[in-house]
Amino acid sequence: MDAFFASVEQKTNPKLRGKPIAVIGSGGRTVITTRSYEARKYGVKTGMNIYEARKACPHIIFVVGNNEKYTHTCKGLQKIYLQFTPDAEVYSIDEAFLDVTTTCHLFGGPEAIGNSIKAEIKNRFGITCTVGIAPNILLAKLASDIAKPDGLKWIKPEEIKSVLEDLPLKELWGIGSGLTGKLEALGIRTCGELGRASVSLLRNKFGIIGEHLNAMGMGLCNRPLYVHEEDPKSIGHSMTFPRDLSGRREIEAEILKLSEMVGRRARKYGFIGRRVSLTVRYPDFETFSRQATLYDYTNHTHEIYTNATSILNSIRLKDSVRLLGVCLSCLIKDCNQMLLFEDRRKEKALLQAMDSVNDKYGDFNLMWASYLKQLTPPRVISPAWRPSGVKNVDVK
Repeated sequence: MDAFFASVEQKTNPKLRGKPIAVIGSGGRTVITTRSYEARKYGVKTGMNIYEARKACPHIIFVVGNNEKYTHTCKGLQKIYLQFTPDAEVYSIDEAFLDVTTTCHLFGGPEAIGNSIKAEIKNRFGITCTVGIAPNILLAKLASDIAKPDGLKWIKPEEIKSVLEDLPLKELWGIGSGLTGKLEALGIRTCGELGRASVSLLRNKFGIIGEHLNAMGMGLCNRPLYVHEEDPKSIGHSMTFPRDLSGRREIEAEILKLSEMVGRRARKYGFIGRRVSLTVRYPDFETFSRQATLYDYTNHTHEIYTNATSILNSIRLKDSVRLLGVCLSCLIKDCNQMLLFEDRRKEKALLQAMDSVNDKYGDFNLMWASYLKQLTPPRVISPAWRPSGVKNVDVK
């Protein structure tokens, strides 16, 4: 999708159309999540704070994001994709991969499908998207990046070599600035040079990933589409607070809330884990994580919380806290084995009752008493949000 959040806001509010806007969170410490193409002309970038954005574009309009609009649209987009192929992976809230190998003959070919999807999205939602077509998802994503905004580009097999020959490394999906710098230190500056580089040199420098990098330089990618969501490797939540936290009680209260969010989502989708991680960010953006391995698997809120606070107790905080994150990993499916002891059965029944109430009436209608009157940071939707499965996080 083209500037997805901003485009949705401009569609639903005609006064914003044709103007430089930036979608932000509702908190005082928010950053830009998406900016319109009108704002991009002034150098406004995702991740800027509002002061930086206003300096780049003094007449920019800030719009507090409405997550329900975006998730509603994403679900509608998925229905459009499925009209053309059952093999559709919603990669993020504003991006999807479609394998039309077995269905393209039914709709006049890949290019016709791309144009039909663009027209359907425009007619139904009044926003634009860019379609990239290629033999694999690496090149399809590259094609869509090249054609933005509101374009369509088809990279055919015979065109791959010429497209990649002089393409800067950073333009290829999966090669960030750090990796680009390391490759440039080896004299490799373009994708064409990467494809011709010695595999042994790349393997010696980067390990097994070296072979993958060489294949990417030639436009090769064997990653399949994940049509059905795979079991997650971890379940986590983090929060940036409206003000820095320094009191131990308020820090622990926020850890409890995060532990409840993690535990509830793990219980909802039937997972248990045995590794708890705590992430801390200071006001100067120094960030670190520590983890603890549990004796047994769990998705119990207070077991997650107890281990997260134990990690906190092992850390000597040098400053107040800007962000906290709690994560449960080493996940397996919960087989709902009968608990042996009565107190454990009561604890499980309590959690099930809380989950049932909050599922019906909304998050934190029923909450732990120690979280009352604590901070409630605005929820900013993650780009990794999905219309279904464990990444389908409540956005209200």
